[in-house]
Amino acid sequence: MKNPVSLFLATTLAWCPVAFAAQPGAAIPVSAQQMQALGITVQPLKRGATSGEATVPARVVLPPGGELVASAPVSGLAVQVYVQPNQAVAKGAALVRVASPELGSLQLNLMQAASRAALAQRTVERERALFGEGIVAQRRLQEAEAAQAEARAALSQARSALRLAGMAPGAIERVAAGGKPDDSITVAAAASGVVTKVEVRPGQRVDASTALVGLARLDRLVLEIEVPAADAAHWPAGAQVGIQGRKARAVVKGTSPLVSAQTQTTTVRAEVAGGADVRPGELVAVQVPQGAAGNGWDVPLAAVAHVGKQGYVFVRTSSGFEARPVSELGRAGQQVRVAGALKEGDALAVSGVVALKGEWQRANGGQ
Repeated sequence: MKNPVSLFLATTLAWCPVAFAAQPGAAIPVSAQQMQALGITVQPLKRGATSGEATVPARVVLPPGGELVASAPVSGLAVQVYVQPNQAVAKGAALVRVASPELGSLQLNLMQAASRAALAQRTVERERALFGEGIVAQRRLQEAEAAQAEARAALSQARSALRLAGMAPGAIERVAAGGKPDDSITVAAAASGVVTKVEVRPGQRVDASTALVGLARLDRLVLEIEVPAADAAHWPAGAQVGIQGRKARAVVKGTSPLVSAQTQTTTVRAEVAGGADVRPGELVAVQVPQGAAGNGWDVPLAAVAHVGKQGYVFVRTSSGFEARPVSELGRAGQQVRVAGALKEGDALAVSGVVALKGEWQRANGGQ
């Protein structure tokens, strides 16, 4: 049994003398009365106004290296905690002070190494002067220079051990010059950020490498945008995207080569500019980049009819409608971006499209 819509069109359009060829662009004669009877409505094409900006969901995340952990460089006792969760800190800000016997041993090694290096320096100077006067053999000078090289290497190693223990360069040089050793070390922030967690309390004993404070760097954030795998090519690296309701903008950096087997989507990563008004963990709506879709038009999904893989839209003319082929550039929700022989002001059928497609196919011999 034939479709009632097709029968209605066949009878109401039969009187019209206009015949249309079996090809896109042929006129489908439909009067205003027939449009009302079939529920066909039209909507004019307006760039950026047909549906507003198409959007897709995205998640704000920290990039690799955006999460930092300040750990105890030596074992000891946490005697003071200077920060609390959600506190913003600058690079070099004090986080936790740890008292440690190990620190004393490291400083003692540095002081001894500094003394040996100074003695080796004076020995070389003396042997060089004696060798110049012919009093000692060259071998004596060479032995002194070798001892000086060993002393310098030991001093460098002692300095490195204290740097790894978190001691500031100025404090290391002060101790090396014979200053009073410190009995505690202050763990400082390696970069500016926000404290996400504090995992130590005053009076708690800690081992070397124990996590003390977690930091998040907010100067660089990343958007993970889930897009249909078929649309990934429309998000090229360098494309600018906006975040709905925010001043922040982001730049596409790349697309994952992997596709989710369940959703058939892939992840586009975009870097948010520094100082953006978004926070890690937020779910936001990202505007589809204009540059990614070329000079396309945003139209309702229901306005596009498909014959096989080819899409068509129906444009109102003085005598009816024309079927015009379009290519899809991307989808977002109930909107689709298309490109084709369209211009601003064209009236597109946005409902009743199934009836128009059926009559168009019937006129084309059922193709």
